[in-house]
Amino acid sequence: MSGLYSMERKNFDKTLDLKAIKPYGDTMNDGKVQLSFTLPVKAGEEAVEAAKQLMKKMGLTNPQVVYWKELTSGFTFFVAYGECVHTVDYTAIKVPKVTVKKMSMQEIDTFIRENIGRKIVVIGASTGTDAHTVGIDAIMNMKGFAGHYGLERYEMFEAYNLGSQVPNEEFVAKAVELNADALLISQTVTAKDAHIKNMTELVELLEAEGIRDRVILIAGGARITHELAKELGYDAGFGPGTFAEDVASFIAHELYRRTKGE
Repeated sequence: MSGLYSMERKNFDKTLDLKAIKPYGDTMNDGKVQLSFTLPVKAGEEAVEAAKQLMKKMGLTNPQVVYWKELTSGFTFFVAYGECVHTVDYTAIKVPKVTVKKMSMQEIDTFIRENIGRKIVVIGASTGTDAHTVGIDAIMNMKGFAGHYGLERYEMFEAYNLGSQVPNEEFVAKAVELNADALLISQTVTAKDAHIKNMTELVELLEAEGIRDRVILIAGGARITHELAKELGYDAGFGPGTFAEDVASFIAHELYRRTKGE
């Protein structure tokens, strides 16, 4: 057994070309991937063959359907494996992202106290028809998430969490009423690009009210990226794995930059 193991180690392909990377499964550059999907067809051998043909058109060779099951009449779910023939030049990838020095809650409070001299007013909500509050609560609520306290616990933030399904008009009105420095919106519902439509509408309302340039506008959610947020007219976008200190650090530095006219 030890001899076989040594032989496998010896034969293991360790070649890595960052200009032509592909998925890694058992050995370097084997391109192996696992995927799952549903086809709107009746379960059976024809459905399995359709899944394999579709995988080939995706650029996957040696397609194998290892599991399939009828979800309901006329719909079949598949788990499959294949080998990707395509590669990506990793060295050419440039992803727009928030670049700011991340600080702890205590460091952020100190920074604001020393450089801005007052509490920062922040309003957050899941706007439009979005009823999910987990994301906005993780950033805003005092208890936060996974040991990362929310903005309500910060001494130098005055945080208002409006909850879910807040109409954009109501959100903007609250921003005017409280003279908010920063607006945070969480978008979870992305079916048929509902998040993009809602995010765009909010920017248009802020511009119509004449306060877009006065507030720091931030979006967050599972499918939100900094690149998408910037394209839609936001100052920053935060995706999965974001905590309150990430958002707070950005707001503090951005408000300081604007205050100093840099």
